[in-house]
Amino acid sequence: MKVRLLAVGTRMPDWVTQGVEEYRKRLPRDFALEIEEIAPGARGKNADTRRAMAQESERIRARLKGNEHIVALEVGGKAWSTEQLAEQADQWRFAGRDLVLLVGGPDGLEASLSAGADQRWSLSPLTLPHPLVRILLAEQLYRAWTLMVGHPYHR
Repeated sequence: MKVRLLAVGTRMPDWVTQGVEEYRKRLPRDFALEIEEIAPGARGKNADTRRAMAQESERIRARLKGNEHIVALEVGGKAWSTEQLAEQADQWRFAGRDLVLLVGGPDGLEASLSAGADQRWSLSPLTLPHPLVRILLAEQLYRAWTLMVGHPYHR
């Protein structure tokens, strides 16, 4: 199973890239994490937020391949413990479809994109900066994988 993170936002600081890469390199090929950056919609002083979100949604939809299990990361999504994430990951893996995780821009995901996802997942009720979300997500996916295979990382 391939895991793709489609994340709105480009040009992450080096500390983000390094943090994400630390966990990506630990994951096996059959649970590899790929990150695809999506250009944010146009925002400015008098920008139309809905239009920016629509632009981001179009860009995300253009990257979807069709037979993937889509999980939208949303504050209002379902919160999972690490153990529950490992169970979800095991189910995703055995379903035979690749996984796509969606992270919206500063205003979140457009409602229609979120509604069309197979699942909605909340990492935290806290408002997290997008760069930190990437690292947190990579680490939690690695931790979930270690639980699935009995690796001692999660104690």
